[in-house]
Amino acid sequence: MRYMVNKFFLIIVLTLVYSVGYGHIMPESTWRISLKKPGNPAVDYKLKADDSGMLGADQNLPITIKRQVSETTAGMSIVVELTATETVFYNFEELYELPAVEHDDCQFLMPGFWYRRNLRSPQEAPSFATSDSWQVREDRLSIPLTGIYSEKTGDYYTVMRLDEFAHESLTALSEGEVILSGKTSLGFTGFRNRGGTASLVFGFPYNEFPNTYIRKLILAPAVRAFERLEKGEVRRLTWEIRKGRAINYSAFVADVWTYSYDSLKPPVYADAMSTRQAKEALSNFFRESYVDKFDLKYFSGVHMRTDDCESTDATEVGFIGRVLLNAFNALEYGEETADNDLINKARHTFDSYLLHGFSENGFFHEYVDYQKDSVTLEYSLRRQSEGLFAILNYLKYERDKGRKHPEWENKVKTLFTNLQQLQEEDGSFPRKFDGAFHITDPSGGSTPSAVLPLTMGYAYFKNKSYLESAKRAGKYLEEELITKADYFSSTLDANCEDKEASLYASTAMHYLAMVTTGKERQHYVDLCQQAAYFCLSWYYLWDVPFAQGQMLGDVNFKSRGWGNVSVENNHIDVFIFEFATVLDWLAKEKKEPRFSEFSSVIKTSMLQLMPQKNSLFDIGKPGYYPEVVQHTNWDYGKNGKGFYNDIFAPGWTVASLWQMLSPDRVTSFFEARK
Repeated sequence: MRYMVNKFFLIIVLTLVYSVGYGHIMPESTWRISLKKPGNPAVDYKLKADDSGMLGADQNLPITIKRQVSETTAGMSIVVELTATETVFYNFEELYELPAVEHDDCQFLMPGFWYRRNLRSPQEAPSFATSDSWQVREDRLSIPLTGIYSEKTGDYYTVMRLDEFAHESLTALSEGEVILSGKTSLGFTGFRNRGGTASLVFGFPYNEFPNTYIRKLILAPAVRAFERLEKGEVRRLTWEIRKGRAINYSAFVADVWTYSYDSLKPPVYADAMSTRQAKEALSNFFRESYVDKFDLKYFSGVHMRTDDCESTDATEVGFIGRVLLNAFNALEYGEETADNDLINKARHTFDSYLLHGFSENGFFHEYVDYQKDSVTLEYSLRRQSEGLFAILNYLKYERDKGRKHPEWENKVKTLFTNLQQLQEEDGSFPRKFDGAFHITDPSGGSTPSAVLPLTMGYAYFKNKSYLESAKRAGKYLEEELITKADYFSSTLDANCEDKEASLYASTAMHYLAMVTTGKERQHYVDLCQQAAYFCLSWYYLWDVPFAQGQMLGDVNFKSRGWGNVSVENNHIDVFIFEFATVLDWLAKEKKEPRFSEFSSVIKTSMLQLMPQKNSLFDIGKPGYYPEVVQHTNWDYGKNGKGFYNDIFAPGWTVASLWQMLSPDRVTSFFEARK
C-alpha cells in the first residue's frame, strides 16, 4: 500500500479516475477544508482547483493543498498534499459527483455495514429510514470502500482508501466537533444525494454524518474529527476511484470483493496456533463449563461475564449456546485423547436432553433458564435446526463406531415431521412459531439453517422427503435471497441485513451439492459461489488501528479475517463454522484461488485471541473464546472500541472455531451415501 511517513513528513494521496465518465459527461469533484481553532466552531472553506493542481479558497489559509492526478491499473489516483504553514486543526473532504447517475436509481455498498439501502434494518440503526446520505468512519467497514451501483444502467463507481492504517487516537467526546489527542489513520467514506445526483464522499480524518452509531440501536449526533498539523508538516493519504459494470447487485458485490482483495492482499496471520494446539486450548471450556446440578446437563455458554466466566443457570440448544454441538465436540475430542472425563460429560449431556430436552409435541426446549424457572414457549427455526444438526452429527459418529441410538433417531424423525409441517408453499420456513404451530414471525430469512439438517437427514435415514424439503427450501433461497441479493434476519438478536444469512445460504447450497449430481449439483455450486461472495464482503480485508490503552491494540490484534456481524451489531466476531471449508471447496470447484487464500487468512487470524494461562486477553478463564470484539466506535452496551462487551456467550464461539478446525466433517458425513 502507498504510504510515506516519518516524524516530520506526512502527505495525503487522493485517487480519482479520469476515464470513469458516462460518455462525454465526466464526474465532477468539489473540495472542502474545515479549520478549527480550539474553543471555537470550525470554519468551512470551499476549494477551487487552478491549472497547476493547487486547491485554494477565496482567502489565504494557513494550509496549502496540492493535487496531482495519475492513472492506475484500476482507475486513476489523485495525490493531495496538505502542508501547514502554521499549526492548524483540519478536516478535509472530497465530493465526487456522478452527473449522469440519479440517486433514486442507485443501490449502495459499504462492505460489512451497508447493503443496498439498509431498509431491512430498524430505524434506530443506519438506513434510508433516517437519511438517503451517509458517511462513516472507515473502521466500521470490512473494506474501507463505498460503492454506488446504478440499477438503471448497471454501471458502478467505488472509492477505496489505500493507505497504511497504523495509528489511532482517543477523543474525550464521541459527537460534535472533536480534536484528536494524537495521530489517526482513519478517514471517512460514504455517499451523498446532491440535488438528486448520486455522489461519493470521502475525506480525512473521520467525519460521520448525519449520525454516528455508538451503541446497539442508538444513533447519536454527527461527529467530525480534527487532526493537528504542525507548521511545515505534510499529510498524505491515498484513495482510488474505479468504474465498472455488473449485471446485478450480486455481481457488483462479487466484483468489488475481488478488486478489493487484489488491492489489499491480506496476509495470513503469521503466529497462528496449530489445530492441535487450538483444540487443546478450547477443550478447557468443556472441562470448566460443565453443569450437572439440574435435570438437563450442559456446557454453560450463555450470558457470562468476561471477567470471571462463571457458569450460569441457563442452557441453549442452538444460536449462542450450541450446547449439543459442544457435547459432540467434547465426545469426539475425549475419545481422540482418551479423556474419560470429557466423554462422560458429553454422554451425560446427550442423555439428559433425550429425557428432558423436548416439549410434548417434539420440539427442542431451546432455552431453559433454571434461575427464572422458565423454558421457551416460542420456538425458532434457527435453534431447532442447529439442534438437529448437532444430533445428526452425533448419531452418524456413533453409528460409525457401532453404537446405535433408536430413541434419539425417533426424536429426530418427529422433529423433522414438525418442521415439514411448518414449511410454506414457496419452500420457506417461518423464523419463529409456537408449540401449536402458530407462526409468530413469518420471515423466511432463517430458511437456510433448515437445509443443513434436511440434507443430513436424507443422507442418514435415506428419506427422500427430507431431500425434497431441502430442495424446496433451496429454491426459495435462490429466488428470494440469492437472486435478489437480500440476505437478512438469520440471527436472532437482530432483525436486519446480517452476515449469517449469506453464510448460511452459501453453506446450504454446499450441502445441497453434497446430495445431488450432474447439472443440478453444478447449479447448487454456482449458487453457493454467488452467496459466498456476498458473505465474504462481511469479512475484514485489512487491519483496523487501535490507540494505546485500547486492549486490542495493546495486544497487537489484527482484524483481517474477522467478520462484521450485522448492520445492527457493528462489531466483529468468529462466526465461521463450515464457511472456511466451503471456501476451500469452492476454490477447487470454481478454480478460484482467492477463496482458499482468504480461507487461510480466516483460519489463522481467528485464533489469535485464544485465552490461555498467562495470556488471557481480558477473559476470565482459558479456552473461553471472546465473542463481542468491539473494533470501532460502537459497543453492545459496555466498554467501547478496543474492548469486549462485559457479557458474552462462549458456547457458540467455541463451537464455531471447533467446526472450522474440523474441515473433514461435512465430506465424511456424506461419503457413506455415495
